[in-house]
Amino acid sequence: MTDSKYFSTTKKGEMFELKTELNSDKKDRKREAVKKVIASMTVGKDVSALFPDVVNCMQTDNLELKKLVYLYLMNYAKSQPDMAIMAVNTFVKDCEDPNPLIRALAVRTMGCIRVDKITEYLCEPLRKCLRDEDPYVKKTAAVCVAKLYDINSQMVEDQGFLDSLRELLSDSNPMVVANAVAAISEIMETSPTASQIINLNSQIINKLLTALNECTEWGQVFILDAVADYIPKDEREAQSICERVTPRLAHANSAVVLSAIKVIMKLMEMIDPKSEFFSMLTKKLAPPLVTLLATEPEIQYVSLRNINFIVQKRPDILKSEMKVFFVKYNDPIYVKLEKLDIMIRLTNHQNIAQVLAELKEYATEVDVDFVRKSVRAIGRCAIKVEQAAERCVSTLLDLIQTKVNYVVQEAIVVIKDIFRKYPNKYESIIATLCENLDTLDEPEARASMIWIIGEYAERIENADELLESFLESFHDEGTQVQLQLLTAVVKLFLKRPTGAQELVQQVLSLATQDCDNPDLRDRGYIYWRLLSTDPAAAKEVVLAEKPLISEETDVIEPSLLDELICHISTLSSVYHKPPNAFIEGRGGVPARQSLLPRMGSSDLTSELPPLQVTPQAAVIPNVDSLIGDLLDINPSAVQQPSVMVPSGGLGTSSGPGQSADIMDLLGDGFGSILGTSQLSPSGADFLGGGRSSGAFGMDDVFGVQSSTAFVPPLEMWLPTDKGKGLEIAGTFSRRNGQVFMELNLTNRAIQPMTSFAIQFNKNSFGLVPTQQLNVPSPLLPNQSVNLSLPLGTSGPIQRMDPLTNLQVAVKNNIDVLYFSCLVPMHILFMEDGKMEKLTFLATWKEIPVQSEMQYELKDVHYNADAATQKLQTNNIFTVAKRSIDGWDMLYQSMKLTNGILVLAELKIQPGNPSFMLSLKSTTAEVYQGVYKAYENSLHL
Repeated sequence: MTDSKYFSTTKKGEMFELKTELNSDKKDRKREAVKKVIASMTVGKDVSALFPDVVNCMQTDNLELKKLVYLYLMNYAKSQPDMAIMAVNTFVKDCEDPNPLIRALAVRTMGCIRVDKITEYLCEPLRKCLRDEDPYVKKTAAVCVAKLYDINSQMVEDQGFLDSLRELLSDSNPMVVANAVAAISEIMETSPTASQIINLNSQIINKLLTALNECTEWGQVFILDAVADYIPKDEREAQSICERVTPRLAHANSAVVLSAIKVIMKLMEMIDPKSEFFSMLTKKLAPPLVTLLATEPEIQYVSLRNINFIVQKRPDILKSEMKVFFVKYNDPIYVKLEKLDIMIRLTNHQNIAQVLAELKEYATEVDVDFVRKSVRAIGRCAIKVEQAAERCVSTLLDLIQTKVNYVVQEAIVVIKDIFRKYPNKYESIIATLCENLDTLDEPEARASMIWIIGEYAERIENADELLESFLESFHDEGTQVQLQLLTAVVKLFLKRPTGAQELVQQVLSLATQDCDNPDLRDRGYIYWRLLSTDPAAAKEVVLAEKPLISEETDVIEPSLLDELICHISTLSSVYHKPPNAFIEGRGGVPARQSLLPRMGSSDLTSELPPLQVTPQAAVIPNVDSLIGDLLDINPSAVQQPSVMVPSGGLGTSSGPGQSADIMDLLGDGFGSILGTSQLSPSGADFLGGGRSSGAFGMDDVFGVQSSTAFVPPLEMWLPTDKGKGLEIAGTFSRRNGQVFMELNLTNRAIQPMTSFAIQFNKNSFGLVPTQQLNVPSPLLPNQSVNLSLPLGTSGPIQRMDPLTNLQVAVKNNIDVLYFSCLVPMHILFMEDGKMEKLTFLATWKEIPVQSEMQYELKDVHYNADAATQKLQTNNIFTVAKRSIDGWDMLYQSMKLTNGILVLAELKIQPGNPSFMLSLKSTTAEVYQGVYKAYENSLHL
């Protein structure tokens, strides 16, 4: 009889029967009872009342029964923590059982029970199991360390379990090694401090590669991922690792293959592209990628998403494998669309004929979405391969002749792009396009056709009639069509003013008087003003030469592409987004990964002073990285323009400054002006009383630093009920290089208070009062007094948790009162925290890449200049600034009162309220406080 009998409906009084059977002397009845309990638990019934009875069943030699009891314990221990303690002795005893299966089962179960009280008893059995003779027990214990670290990381570090894990990497059994690597990877993802303890070196990597051949599939994936994070000493070591990883490319498991590809793609950055070894690797990567396309559709899709950016990074790998990406009739739509995208990326003048024949065939398919993509792909081919543009246009005309509505509309959209790419070359087909005007019903197609009519109005005799036909339904059109129609009519008027005067008046009236859309209305007003005041200027603006469109409009930005290469075979590679875009790690966003330094690129360390060169610490990647070009930045580049703008008028300048203002208005100028509007109008910080930096960096130009940091609002530190009538509210401030404790003392008692004194406990930053409390004596009932207590940083030091916790004792004539408060981290930033560029770069390179932590700052409404000034008032100094692909990159430094240096990279996209903050320091414990300092500085 099968086990389905245990899931039959319950009867009245069953709990009592189960309780009786669990306490039976007969082993068979006891086992059957536990099975019934587990079945009830599985279907969602509450059987927690049987906890003590089930726990009593642990005292058995029967492995099946013990497994069932352990399963029950894992489920109910969290809701019955006090009773779970009863099982501890049995766990400890089972960890010394002669049977390795029972030892492993015990330590695994203890790791799964997330109860603090049990965790304390887990340390000694776990330590024994990590040194067990049986590999099965050791590999189970290795995973248990990772689980324990998730529950209590401090205890794991204090007990030395991380060192034990590192020792397991040298174990003779490959499965033990694989599980140790998996546990270490899990720990390093959640804690930046662990990476300083577990440092992979060449000896460990050699041992991992030796174990690679004998591991299971998942063990190989863990080891390959660990090897991918290792930075070889030189090109020779990189080649050696590649040679040992290459056999994994022929593995049957797709996860192993992709992990091996990730390792090789990262290490290729260190190998000379002109060498034979590099060419050999390029050839070896093609077959496994092709083989992945012969698997199930789901695996195909993941593989194709990875291939999509691999061919952007290394197009030579699959340049001769076009045929494998041809679509099959039975491919799912998601696979078809991805193959189509890769086909375009691999298209060149040699295979364009083959590709066009395929795309024309696809355009006759029944799947509408796929047909649309295929037609657009033909247009992308025309833009990418100029020699084949004429053939592509001819193919598009053939498709238009089919008179299939959605095919015609997509063809017109892509022909508009072809006209943009090759002006005055294919205008002879306009007549054919105009024949299909009445069939267009999609906004994008109608907008494209209107653009073509407006752009070539002088060549289309009845252009005014065609545009007038669109005006009849102006209010029913989408915004995209309305905007194009407005611009096209203005173009027509500027090219043929005599015949289009009435038409332009009509469209301007519709756009400005009868429309609620602000974009359309504003554009209408601008055109109206231009045409009425200076038609010549209007012609220069509206009929200006247009920039040619790029070959690839959807390529991945280089820095993101490098990061995605580091995340091959993960969810990032499917989303084409970095991990911080869709997940959050504990304590912040996982650190951004970057590729290794390229061979042949300029060695940045050679430009540093000799004493600061650290060959092993080359963690800053190649010149494509976000910080790699710091040494190339002109020192004057971070200074503000020489055009001084008086504080009384942001928009006024004279002489040479005029052109600078025009450039600013056309570029990022409005953002700068809007960013400064959030500063105090009077230039004074309300709480601190100090002057904020000028909107254009005037303080910086004259070498004057603003001396007042942001002052948080008062917090209630000691309420009346705990202060025996004394109420203390307070905050912290920094003025002219001095830390102050701002206190508000109120006597809520019915008697006067006298004899005030204050003392601090040892703290992380050595804060001590430099004078005693100057409280008017006596402090009468209901009287309040505000005090500024200057603090020094030369007191005794003891690490606190949290790091900025400050424990305070206040004495008066009534009693000694105690409270604790948190010191905002920015109050501890020194005025001399601005680093030189060379020092900044050297320090950044010396700090391991694993120590980098990323955070996201949301709802920030400053541009780069305004953010720089706002942060500088809090002693967060900008060392350099760069602009990359529309992003402003600020490289910043700060120095704490105890000498700890923190380096930061702030990534800002104009118009985007979310900033990305990357932090690096030798002391990772300060990250959270620094992140809060940025939050406070940019939000208040």
